[in-house]
Amino acid sequence: MILDLTAIASFIAVALSGLNLLALIRNMLSSGERKLDERITKVEGTLIEHDRRVQAVEGELKHMPDKETVQKLQLDMAEMKAQLTAMVKATEATERATRRVEDFLLKRGAD
Repeated sequence: MILDLTAIASFIAVALSGLNLLALIRNMLSSGERKLDERITKVEGTLIEHDRRVQAVEGELKHMPDKETVQKLQLDMAEMKAQLTAMVKATEATERATRRVEDFLLKRGAD
């Protein structure tokens, strides 16, 4: 009976040592996996941050004019510049006429 208990105790010790060895090997192999999980978590955080930044830029770009709108604005401004030049010339002619009438009235009033 003692022999049986001794044999059982040594079998249990060998089994526990084997389990301990397997747990040690598993821990050694999974340490790289933990590091990889940490890196993936960090990269996911960075990806989420970049996604938010891209969404913010896209939101701002929606309000900005496109190429066709800018070209149309340039053409409209050129047309307005031409009209303003014509208005300046007309205003100068009106100013000269007004001065002539004013000079005439001042000379006539002085006589």
